[in-house]
Amino acid sequence: MDRHELLRCTRLGLVGVALLLLISCGGKRQPSGPGPSEGAGTPSGPAPSPWTPEAAPSSLQVESSADVYNKQGVLKRINFETNKWDIVPDARKVLKENAAWVLAHAQFKVTVEGHCDERNTEAFNLALGERRANAAKEYLVGLGVPADKIQTVSYGKSRPLCTQHDDACWDQNRRDEFMLQEAK
Repeated sequence: MDRHELLRCTRLGLVGVALLLLISCGGKRQPSGPGPSEGAGTPSGPAPSPWTPEAAPSSLQVESSADVYNKQGVLKRINFETNKWDIVPDARKVLKENAAWVLAHAQFKVTVEGHCDERNTEAFNLALGERRANAAKEYLVGLGVPADKIQTVSYGKSRPLCTQHDDACWDQNRRDEFMLQEAK
């Protein structure tokens, strides 16, 4: 047998083995679960159709008003040191997050509310609250929030978060709050 005949026989042998494998498998798959002879019952009636989700009713709307977002507290408050309106490092991080949220939701405007603790006079605290609100506004504008989307108001000491008369409470009341309104 020469070399060509050997190659031809080898090819024929491989083709034969492949055909035997195909014939013995029959192209059918064996069931993976128990068959009827193993006690598994077969359901009577047609096979169930695949599940498809129902369409959402057209009247269903996700609530995304300014009031809802304000209740959720999406914009975080910042705090200040006694009798100061400087933006401290912790507040800068919060203002960056607030600015990113406002920039991503152009349908809203923001009111920055300046607050103070109960110490000092009403006039002093109103002026200090205004400086605090304006400092936060300037920082937000520096981060890219359009100035016309930001209003400021000072409440001085008239809206405390905490009514105790101690340092821990006063720390909470020296703050700026950020409230959303629908843009008109």
